[in-house]
Amino acid sequence: MEKKKVIVYSTPTCPYCVMVKKFLKDHNVEFEDIDVAADKEKAQYMVDKSGQMGVPVVEIGDEFVIGFDKQKISDLLGLEEE
Repeated sequence: MEKKKVIVYSTPTCPYCVMVKKFLKDHNVEFEDIDVAADKEKAQYMVDKSGQMGVPVVEIGDEFVIGFDKQKISDLLGLEEE
């Protein structure tokens, strides 16, 4: 299975952002973390692409996962559920 590029759009104060990043780390998934509170351009990109103002938004390949949807993230990355 090819490795998909994973980007997490998050803010430092968002508890679900922390949870999604911990989940990815626990599964040894490499990801780019973008702080949309600090990067307005990336924040606008996230809103344009996902239609969402809220975080976390996880970009996996060309799919967007809104919020910490463990099942959808696992499915898109081919992770085994524990």
